Amino acid sequence: MKNEKGFTLIEMMIVLMVISVLLIITVPNITQHNTTINTKGCDAFVKMVEGQVQAFNIDKKRLPSSIEELVSTGYLKSGETSCSDGRQITLTAGGVVTAVEPTTPN
Repeated sequence: MKNEKGFTLIEMMIVLMVISVLLIITVPNITQHNTTINTKGCDAFVKMVEGQVQAFNIDKKRLPSSIEELVSTGYLKSGETSCSDGRQITLTAGGVVTAVEPTTPN
């Protein structure tokens, strides 16, 4: 009597080949769209900060003077002043929130 429990070497190699093909297909697609993902994530973060500016305006009856004021009053966490792609969040005097590229010293 043969013990037929388990997988043969050929079956294991076929499974590994299928997994490899799936990885070869998906990894380049993810890395190719990395900049798009970061841009959309930053745009969503800017919208969230705009919401916090509006909440500050409703609570305090005035616009915040800077992003640091939003952090110090608890409307943003201290690490939430930049996007994951490195762009800094800025706030103009009119309450407009934008994401700008960080300046590099020469």
